[in-house]
Amino acid sequence: MHFRNLPHFTLLGLLTILLSSCGPEWTETKGEDFNLITHTDGPELGYSPNSGVAILTVDRKAFKDLNQNGELDPYEDWRLSTEERAADLAARMSVEQIAGLMLYSGHQRIPGGGFRGSTYDGKPYAESGSSPWDLSDQQETFLTEDNLRHVLFTSVESPEVAARWNNNAQALVEGIGLGIPANNSSDPRHQAENDDEFNIGAGGEISRWPNSIGMAASFDPELVRKFGTIASREYRALGIATALSPQVDLATDPRWYRFSGTFGPDPSLTTDMARAYVDGFQSSGDGGWGKESVNAMVKHWPGGGTGEAGRDAHYGFGKFAVFPGNNLDDHLKPFVEGAFKLEGGTGSASAVMPYYTISTDLDPSGDNVGNAFSKYFIKDMLRGEYGYDGVVCTDWGVTRQDEGMAVFGATPWGVESLTEAERHYRIIMAGCDQFGGNNDAGPVLEAYEMGVAEFGEEQMRARMEQSAVRLLKNIFRVGLFENPYLDVAETTATVGNPDYMAEGYEAQLKSLVLLKNSGGVLPLAKSTKVYIPERFNPPSENFFGAVTPGSWQAPVANELAARYFEPVGNAAEADVALVFITDPQNGRTAGYNAELAESGDNGFLPISLQYDDYRATEARDPSLAGDAREGDVLNRTYRNKLASVSNRSDLELVLKTVREMGDKPVVVVLQISNPTVVAEFEGEIEGLLIDFGVQRQAVLDILTGKTTPSGLLPLQMPASMATVEQQFEDVPLDMEVHRDGEGNAYDFAFGLNWEGVIRDDRVGRYGKASASR
Repeated sequence: MHFRNLPHFTLLGLLTILLSSCGPEWTETKGEDFNLITHTDGPELGYSPNSGVAILTVDRKAFKDLNQNGELDPYEDWRLSTEERAADLAARMSVEQIAGLMLYSGHQRIPGGGFRGSTYDGKPYAESGSSPWDLSDQQETFLTEDNLRHVLFTSVESPEVAARWNNNAQALVEGIGLGIPANNSSDPRHQAENDDEFNIGAGGEISRWPNSIGMAASFDPELVRKFGTIASREYRALGIATALSPQVDLATDPRWYRFSGTFGPDPSLTTDMARAYVDGFQSSGDGGWGKESVNAMVKHWPGGGTGEAGRDAHYGFGKFAVFPGNNLDDHLKPFVEGAFKLEGGTGSASAVMPYYTISTDLDPSGDNVGNAFSKYFIKDMLRGEYGYDGVVCTDWGVTRQDEGMAVFGATPWGVESLTEAERHYRIIMAGCDQFGGNNDAGPVLEAYEMGVAEFGEEQMRARMEQSAVRLLKNIFRVGLFENPYLDVAETTATVGNPDYMAEGYEAQLKSLVLLKNSGGVLPLAKSTKVYIPERFNPPSENFFGAVTPGSWQAPVANELAARYFEPVGNAAEADVALVFITDPQNGRTAGYNAELAESGDNGFLPISLQYDDYRATEARDPSLAGDAREGDVLNRTYRNKLASVSNRSDLELVLKTVREMGDKPVVVVLQISNPTVVAEFEGEIEGLLIDFGVQRQAVLDILTGKTTPSGLLPLQMPASMATVEQQFEDVPLDMEVHRDGEGNAYDFAFGLNWEGVIRDDRVGRYGKASASR
């Protein structure tokens, strides 16, 4: 056949086919912050036109020339496996670049930078004239000079600001070195607040959900999986590709400050929740890794919920975890049977964080050091026995110098005598890959030189590359090398969209647990006259020492209350009183008093779960763990000492309202972070609803019957402080529980609906298994 014999239109068609078969299989769109390349068969590529990165065309497909050498290197080739790309890139990196990759920044506010002070062009943010999405001087320094690529977000001004900050940071790092993108992360940020309001069809800044213990009250792993799926989409729209969660410690000591961040003390429930959470975050649309995936950093290995007497290891007074029941096995289950055995295509949680604690006397060698420093817990057990080859990142601040028993943020437990560089070296050789809360590559490079001196450069370089490969795989898997940039309009449409808000609100309703409904006082009718007394919020301090002054507040806005019933201003006019209180508050340094220590006492105090003053007549003496070093305390007993909580006023408010109401019913809404001794008031009231921290609107929906209560206790309510002292810190569900005037035991998996005690499949699955232990 000769082309000259074909009709004109046929020649044009053939020419079009020939040209199309030779041309690129991609198109490029220029945007405000970045250019976007779309393939007909391949991933989207995003790059900044100002970064110096060019686009290479190979086999008609587009690739980013991240190291700007004019060639397609294996790590730039998105057709290769994650393992091949990570190994190639790690081999190309200098020791300085690997050291930077092993850093994880301190907490960063957007805008505002780090908590230890930040500047913008040398000035405080408020005086700088900078845009809220501009990088601080310190952020530019740790990204460029220290080669840091893992940034921890705290507060962000808005989704738009987060997206624009991400784009600025990614454009900066794309143009330097090997073009490794930033892997931004976040602690949990979806917690509902009391004064949030849900409106059907309305969006918000981010969807609002119960905290972990509240989600555990649903006894529904599928709800947690759904949360993970939605939260991961919102995270990616904010530029966040790693979640510093879930916290799967078994909260086997009811006094622990971080109880509410866990799924409770039950191994079976926590294991199922851990698996569902990680699957939800890591699985993209097809069930495996993808552009909607978020790396999950499961914490805290090998379980941080066994601090002696409930004390927390953020402080020196809480550095010892104890195991009087010899029950480490239960604490490992949420990791090895849950987060490491996923149902989705990602297989296992991509990262693990050890806790600050010294897991006392569990290392057969007798080495009592913080878990991140422990070769036994990381190299021998986590990596060896359980075969874990993902990233292991220390908790924040473990390499900093100890500054005292009650100082927050410096936690080198068990290695206080080592230098900062020596601590880094010990962590690397124990099998960890990354240093939480360290912006400075200097100590990592010093640690490298120590390794070279001990093992030689070849062996130490191989050890550093091993960590680099693990860290890079988590960046490759979620697609950041292809497109780390965000469309601001898409971000604002995704984060807090109405569908996500509705799902979160539904989860809040499922977290509320009805414990008492004497005489059928609930649900409240629309015509009910309800008295809600003001509550005194005592002064408080957060982990960082920021003080919130005390104040009197109305627990429910009158306008909101009026949608549900008829609010009245005093008990005399009311049919029912509704009293809002919180569980006993011990303060941020619960279990220790520095002023007391300065007077010659050991400084240790009980942590109380009751409102009245508590004298610890049954506390153990001597303590199970202690530190014989000068300036520390070996016997940390608090036997016969007195504990006073800051909000005894809550108990007084309940009892005062009962007196004012006379023979009319009183319903208490108890917001809790820890199990609570309710014996002090339960016999005086008719209704008791447990709130793990949700919107008031959700509470009112339950109280008025708009929704039937379905939550179950994911914990035990202790009968007294005596049983709290007698239980073992490492053994789940081993307390005598409170029994109310209706004869109901406030035990794990107990809850009421309008028909009475809930006895459904959830109770059968988890309650019976727990009862058999």
